[in-house]
Amino acid sequence: MENNDIWQAALGELELTLSKANFTAWFKNTYVSSYEGGKLVISVPNLFTKAWLEKKHHDAIVRALRNATMNGVREVSYRVETRGATPTLNFQATEQPSNETYTRSVEEADAAAAMASRSSASVPKNDAGLNPRHMFSSFVVGKGNELAHAAAQAVAAKPGDVYNPLYIYGGPGLGKTHLLHAIGHHVLSQRPDAKILYCSCERFTNDFVTSVRGGRAAEFKNMYRTVDVLLLDDVQFMSGKEGTQEEFFHTFNALHQANKQIVLTSDRSPKDIHGLESRLISRFEWGMIADVSSPDFETRVAILEAKTREKNLNISSDILRYVAGTIQTNVRELEGALNKIVAYHQFKNTVPTLASVQSILQSFVPNVHKRTITPRKLVEVVVGYFDLNMDDMVGKSREQRLAFPRQIAMYLLREEAKCSFPAIGNHLGGRDHTTAMHACNKISTMLKDNEQLRRDLSLIREKIYASIEG
Repeated sequence: MENNDIWQAALGELELTLSKANFTAWFKNTYVSSYEGGKLVISVPNLFTKAWLEKKHHDAIVRALRNATMNGVREVSYRVETRGATPTLNFQATEQPSNETYTRSVEEADAAAAMASRSSASVPKNDAGLNPRHMFSSFVVGKGNELAHAAAQAVAAKPGDVYNPLYIYGGPGLGKTHLLHAIGHHVLSQRPDAKILYCSCERFTNDFVTSVRGGRAAEFKNMYRTVDVLLLDDVQFMSGKEGTQEEFFHTFNALHQANKQIVLTSDRSPKDIHGLESRLISRFEWGMIADVSSPDFETRVAILEAKTREKNLNISSDILRYVAGTIQTNVRELEGALNKIVAYHQFKNTVPTLASVQSILQSFVPNVHKRTITPRKLVEVVVGYFDLNMDDMVGKSREQRLAFPRQIAMYLLREEAKCSFPAIGNHLGGRDHTTAMHACNKISTMLKDNEQLRRDLSLIREKIYASIEG
């Protein structure tokens, strides 16, 4: 097999185990540059990709390459080069900066960033609108956000050069805005004279409408098209706004052509924003797309511990773990629960106990978690998530595109709606209870080491509760 054939075969296997965003982000512009004597070298476009593949995907890459070469590959290494370029030195033989270098530089710059942001507030050129509390050092990293966090750090370290645009999407209260502000702070810490602008999509739209009405188009363009870094929050609100989309299309092009960094956030991926023009969708997908999902239990505990340190509070680990187990949706609700616990006990001048916290959280947890989850509504959400129809879901076909979503629906009916196995079978076309048992066991087993499945289930759960709340 030729080197390219080997790599294409390996990529085909890797693509099946990774989300589309992960696969595109880390394997774009990679290729096998040499394969001799069982030693294979993968060429990657930049240092950050090299560090991430070594740290996160090396074992999977080795397995895929060995499968493609009938175990002919014994050793895999990486080096930074592009096709047609002069090969760089193999980084195994030279000391080069890694992903840890970015992390270190980001954390060391946080204090300087806050000072730069505060000192620039009086200067219109640097009136970035950044929140001084939202630094990289105060962002708790977990399985649900590590890709977005790492990409944000890379962009902050080299704005305009690494991923442009960077598009971060996920549900509310999961840290998207925090990352936007952290990027801005870090860039200002390195370049105090940089022009950073954070704004919401709503503000962009309002500024555009005002400029048109007031005949100040040149002023609007000067504000948005001359920045070094544009941080735009909640781009899903462009949906259906033709004038806003037209203006942002030209703003995007002007910044991108000038090699200025663009970072966008949304509650959904570009293709899932209905009413968004295809030319904007394609541009949003130019750089990197990273999703964030609900924090797992360990991350929720870490977030609460960080918040208690930040507020100089003394709350036992048992209480924090109870809160983390009760509030499972997002960071915003976690902090809200903690604030209520603190406020209550300060008012009473008492020390928090597990019993008192349990009482408080009974009234705090949103009613959505207390209301009945109807099996029909749950299955409808799963059907919508996988872009199917209800007839397919309850039908007899065993195609993989239908069987797997059906198994997920069975698992969620058991976990979220507390249905019996016979009831699960009835809700999905009159299937036998043993089919439901098998599906639940299969999904439970897969969850242990399938990160993409964990992300999917987290997003589906968010949609289930959002549909009930709505």
